[in-house]
Amino acid sequence: MKSFISIFEIPATEIVRAVDFYQSILDISIEQMEFSGMKMGLFPSEEQMTFGVIMQGEGYEPSAKGVTIYLDGGDDLQVILNKVEPKGGQIIVPKTPHADESGYFALFLDTEGNRLGLHSPN
Repeated sequence: MKSFISIFEIPATEIVRAVDFYQSILDISIEQMEFSGMKMGLFPSEEQMTFGVIMQGEGYEPSAKGVTIYLDGGDDLQVILNKVEPKGGQIIVPKTPHADESGYFALFLDTEGNRLGLHSPN
């Protein structure tokens, strides 16, 4: 089974409170870590096709407007990213390696103004 969602991030202003909430309502353990000034709560991903994280840091502001969804960018997200601007979108963050070396990501605005991301291993 293929998932069209690869990664999702949920902004938080207080990581401990957010982690506690999700652990409580979902009955899961969320690993907390800090990296480059950002605090993270990692959702368990064993046997999951989708990886989720709660993020507290500069630029992560909770909003009723939604969370950032990262779509599966295939083997190399640049193939998809190359189509964004010709189709009326805007690239916000070009193809960039993840800090933990787990692959690459990019962010873009779609034609409606929604912020979405892509993720790929290469």
